Amino acid sequence: MTAIPPGTGAEPVEEEVARGPAVPVPPGQGDVTRGDVARGAALAALSRLGAVIEVVSQPAFTWLFGLPTYGVYVVLWAIVNIAENFIDLSMTTALQRVVPVEDEAGAHAAVRFALIVSVGPAAAIALAATIFAPQIAAMISAAPADRVDLPLAVALFAWALPLWTFVEVATSAVRARRAFGPEIRLRIFWEQVARLIFACGFFLIGFHRIGLLLGHLASLAMTAALAGRLIGRYYDARLVLTAPISASVRRDLLTSGLSVLPSSIARRLYIDLPPVILNIMLPGVRGADAAGLFGIARKISTIPLIVRQAFQYVLAPLASAAAARDRATIAPLYRFATRVSIALVVPLAGFIILIGADILTAFAPAAAAALPLVVILVLGRAAEAVVGPASPVVEMTGHKALPLVNSLLGMAAWLMLAVMLVPGFGGVGMAVAVSVGTVLSTWAAAVELRWSDQLSAFDRQSWTGLAVALAGIAAMALAGFMLEPLGMRLRALLLVPVFLAATWATLRLGLSRDDRLALGGVARRIRLV
Repeated sequence: MTAIPPGTGAEPVEEEVARGPAVPVPPGQGDVTRGDVARGAALAALSRLGAVIEVVSQPAFTWLFGLPTYGVYVVLWAIVNIAENFIDLSMTTALQRVVPVEDEAGAHAAVRFALIVSVGPAAAIALAATIFAPQIAAMISAAPADRVDLPLAVALFAWALPLWTFVEVATSAVRARRAFGPEIRLRIFWEQVARLIFACGFFLIGFHRIGLLLGHLASLAMTAALAGRLIGRYYDARLVLTAPISASVRRDLLTSGLSVLPSSIARRLYIDLPPVILNIMLPGVRGADAAGLFGIARKISTIPLIVRQAFQYVLAPLASAAAARDRATIAPLYRFATRVSIALVVPLAGFIILIGADILTAFAPAAAAALPLVVILVLGRAAEAVVGPASPVVEMTGHKALPLVNSLLGMAAWLMLAVMLVPGFGGVGMAVAVSVGTVLSTWAAAVELRWSDQLSAFDRQSWTGLAVALAGIAAMALAGFMLEPLGMRLRALLLVPVFLAATWATLRLGLSRDDRLALGGVARRIRLV
């Protein structure tokens, strides 16, 4: 199958994979503009809306399977995610740096090499986990009812590792083409909605203990198949299978990947290791419940992360392309991304904190105990957003040692605080430790950009946006206090228009006219320009 270059107008009319519009500039051509960043971020944000769907689906999982079973699922999926980050050697990031500067033969060779060095070892580890499933299951805290089927659950779910590794590398290869839309259907529908449908289906036919794991595995298998078809859309599938891999391609990928591997692992550990640690430290059903509560809080706190991740996804390949042409062009892109991040994330974080208790009522009753964790983790996400996508800019502009320094700094702070706080405060202490570690690592990247490249996340406009966002949060808090007699859920609904008004005001006053024009038709429709 011959790949069709994105943006030529020759794409198939009917596409079964993801047909989201790609940024119509082939790699290596054209200047990167604020419009490219805005369009790409909007599409990437849509792809990350799977996190919102998870906030809808996770309550269903807790009601159907119970909090302890959900906690075991959180732990196993966390282990898969952590293992994937080690195994892929950060090929997902390396492709963003290498593919845009290679010719077509080199680009195809890079994708082939990335798949070989990641998916093969993942399959080998899955086989080993299947063989030693009883021993692995013995280390996981679970309710007595779940422990009966836990070895079988581990043996089956181990195969989520090669499936997820393939999906991550394949979609990263497409993203390296500066095509961000194709992930939308994969990330939202096939990965998230299909998971909910499969899990409910397995529950209805009687798989009450491992149905959630089977549903997730089935959705990953479907997603992996579609990701394979997606590679064929943006690359020549035959070349991906046969392209000779030169020593320079191998060296560039491994050097780029290994340089950011520690920071990539650290980010994943911040997200997924806490519930695993809580599960190990607390025996039996207590460990399963603790992991489940942290998993719920983490899912809710992921909503503000959508905007930040969208700009991380987009600025990685765009910053790499801009740096290859003219490093000076990175500064306006970085500041623009930071201003939009502040305008969208800070009001959203405040809104989620104010209605956190209402959100938790959608889960099983025991989930109410997750509220303090939600507040702490969301505050951490807001603090990260204030400095914008500093981390991917550092990673993509040749500072190979700095991501490691940032990772070690954040990890040291996290572990030190975890040792101090978890014994006395449990999940709340873990939430504080994780938030401090992630914020410290992100802010360190911002300081380094200021020192090494004279790139500042802040300017007068961003400070204005932050002030307006904080004023909007104060208005939401006041409105919430006045609406309290009406009851929690009605109060939450009535706060929605206040939140939307606060976000609009932050966008209007916190962005320059050029920034607002870069948002395209959306800015005109909501009267920002």
